[in-house]
Order: sequence, then C-alpha cells, then structure tokens
Amino acid sequence: MRIIVYGSLRRKQGNSHWMTNGQWLGDHLIDGYELYNLGHYPGVVAGSGQVYCEVYRVDASTLGELDALRTKGGEYKRELMQTPYGSAWLYVYQRSVEGKQRIASGDWLLRDNQDPA
Repeated sequence: MRIIVYGSLRRKQGNSHWMTNGQWLGDHLIDGYELYNLGHYPGVVAGSGQVYCEVYRVDASTLGELDALRTKGGEYKRELMQTPYGSAWLYVYQRSVEGKQRIASGDWLLRDNQDPA
C-alpha cells in the first residue's frame, strides 16, 4: 500500500523516522487541497490550492502505526487518492483551520518563508 506525506513525516523532518521501513517512490503535487500550519505539524484540507507531497510504499504494520499517530481523537481521516505511483492514502485534517496560517506555497518546508500578509 502507498501513503502520501506532506509535513513532519517527510524526509529529514521531525517524524521522518516513522517512514524508515517505507520505500520512497517520489514527489507529487496534489491539486484541490490547502496546507495549514498547526504548530509543530501541518494539516491538509480540501481547497483550491496544491500541496507538495512525498509518496511512500509502506507495509500494513507501518500504516497501522501511522493510523494510531494520525487518526487518534479524530484529528485526521484517511482518504484514498490517485498519484503517478498508484492509489495512495492521504491524511486529511478534520478540525477547523480558522485562525491557522495557510501555507500558500503548499510546501511544509517553505513555511518559514511566507509573506506575513
């Protein structure tokens, strides 16, 4: 199975150790979503933008661990979507993003280079 990551699970990020057993397949831009800064990690919600992501192949055990990390308390929900590498799961943020900073670039790594406007 495949998974799409867009924030702290990406390579060289704070939670990338969760992807140690995954196989990186490549980068991908997803359309129709927006990226928000939630503090130490981001959230993706449906919208009119693009989000820069990485796609990985993971085993069932890793997916189960990520589900426990991401879906606990209803913060995220998994949605299946198409990528150039086949269908993959995306964790979509389920809470309000009101008052949160939208990352206009759609790239979590560029969050500190935002225009504060």
